[in-house]
This record gives sequence, structure tokens and C-alpha cells, in this order.
Amino acid sequence: MSNKKKTTLKDIANILKLSTAAVSKALQDDSRISAKTKEAVKKVAKELNYQPNHLASALRKGKSNLVGVIVPRTNSNFFSSVVQNIEEVLNKDGYNIIITQSNESYKKECDSIDTLLFTQVDGIIASMANETINLEYYEKIKSRGIPLILFDRGENDLNVDYIGIDDYASSHMIVEHLVEQGCKRIAHIGGYQHTRIFNNRIRGYKDAIKKHGLPLDSELLLESSLTQEDGRKKMEQLLTLGTRPDAVYIAGDYAALGALQVLQENAIDVPNEIALVGFGNEPFTAMVSPTISSIEQHSMEIGRLAAQTFLEHVASPDVKQTLNKKILNAELIVRDSSNKKSLS
Repeated sequence: MSNKKKTTLKDIANILKLSTAAVSKALQDDSRISAKTKEAVKKVAKELNYQPNHLASALRKGKSNLVGVIVPRTNSNFFSSVVQNIEEVLNKDGYNIIITQSNESYKKECDSIDTLLFTQVDGIIASMANETINLEYYEKIKSRGIPLILFDRGENDLNVDYIGIDDYASSHMIVEHLVEQGCKRIAHIGGYQHTRIFNNRIRGYKDAIKKHGLPLDSELLLESSLTQEDGRKKMEQLLTLGTRPDAVYIAGDYAALGALQVLQENAIDVPNEIALVGFGNEPFTAMVSPTISSIEQHSMEIGRLAAQTFLEHVASPDVKQTLNKKILNAELIVRDSSNKKSLS
């Protein structure tokens, strides 16, 4: 196996009998270097397959033109759409992004933060892992003076910019819809309450249930990792209750898909026996049968706003920025899984 040595500026300089400083300037199109020298340097660099050391360059300049993006998972249409729109906006301003995924693991998230800081990124845009309770690593980003923008999942305690939807109001919207469909015993399979967005969804659910005088039984409120498999398990748990729910609101579409599979395997009529609403408007929700009602989270707009917020920071680095919290109104997409009236 070849162990070919990486070409350095010094290698190019030795061939052309130039200083490494002159070679570096030539590669950066410095006006102090003649056009003839620039052409010669670039020709040799190409022949030797020279690859610039971006980390070393970032250390010298104090700027890498790289932005780290941390997401809980990349197999979600919501997160991939957010990332796509972050990249689209930042690329226009000369930035590239480094994407890492935590897979909902606190340890992986911490490792990602360390890697991004070592790479000298100019900013970090992140959505926290489900496991994250200790905010020490996010505080580390702040202590370095690096812009930190959180989206979808973020903690008020950090006092940083945040972009997301109104999760509390979204839950209200879902319960109101299910009540309009005649549902009277509404269960909620939520995320972990230590995560702000899921806590807000649970609070919204509870308050809406109380508003309509419906039963708020502890057996109807379940915490979950919101995976498809966990959605199956929690739905099976609800079906063992003495009095089953007549509607289930689930705080994630993958878990809603798992729940729907269990209902179909048990020959339960959806929505007439048990109505179902998910969260996230993943593409499959419009393709399965019955189609699944869900909340549209406006991922494209969240991605654009997160990127623009970062750019506002770098445009005025010496100006103390006002905290930028943008809360978008969510939209309930009503489909067959909860729309009893369309089937009556």
C-alpha cells in the first residue's frame, strides 16, 4: 500500500525556488504577487495535487468559513430539510457546513461539539439530542464567543438565539381538532418531558384537555423516545386499558406510524374507533393508508432563519446582539386518520 506524503507549501516553494510565504500569497491571489508567479505556483500545485490545510488556515486567519450543524438524526425529512436550507443560505455567503448527528445520544453530541470547536468553525447551529440534560458543552460554545443558534429543540436557560414553532399552541390545535371530531378520551404519547419542546407539547395537551372538561388520566399520558418501535409499544400499552382512548395524539410521525400499524393489526377502525394525529408532517404521512394527520413544522423557513441569524452575528461581531427568538405558527394538516366527518 502506498503511503504517499501529502504535498506541502514548502514542496511547491522548493521546486520554484520561492519562499513558502510567496507561494501562500500566490495561492490566495495576493495583489503583491505577479500574475506570472501566480500562474507558475498554481500549475505546480495542480501537478502535485496540493490540498490546502483549512484548519491551519483557520488558525492563522481566525476564520474558517465553516459552520457546524448538529442534528439528532439525518433520516428525518424535517431535519434534512432544515439542513438543506441552512446550507443553501450559507453557501451564498461563502460558508460551507459540517453536519454531525447525535443519534439522540448526549455523548455523541458532546463529541460532535468538541470536534467542531477543534475544527475552528465560525458558528454552530444545533438541535439537541433527546438525552441532553446537562448543558455544559453548549456553555463551552458560548464561552468561546462562537455564535450558537438552536432550532426545534433548545433550552431557555442558555439564553441563545432560537428558531422553532409554537409547540404549546400546536398541542392545543390538535386537541381542539379531535374534540371537534367527537373524541372524548384523548391519549398523548409524548417525548421526554426534560426536553423543552416535548414539555411544551405536554403542557398544551393537558391545558386543552382541562379546557374541554375531558379526563386527564395518568394512564393516557405516556413518555416515549418517539421511534417507530416505541410507538408500537406505547400503542399496545394503551390498548390494554380497561377503557381505551378514542383518539391518540403522538408527538412524532415515526411513532405515529408504529401506532397505526398496531391499530391495523388489531383490526381497529381508524379514525372511527380510534383517531390518530402525528407531528412533523413526514412525507410518508401522506402515502400510508389511512393517511396520517400531522403538524407541519415549516422546516424550510426554520433552516433559512437559523442561517440568517448566524449571518447577522458575523456581520456585526462587535455589536451586542439582542436575543433572537423566532417562534413560527404551526399548521395542522388534517388527513384520514383523524377526519371522522369526511368518512361519515
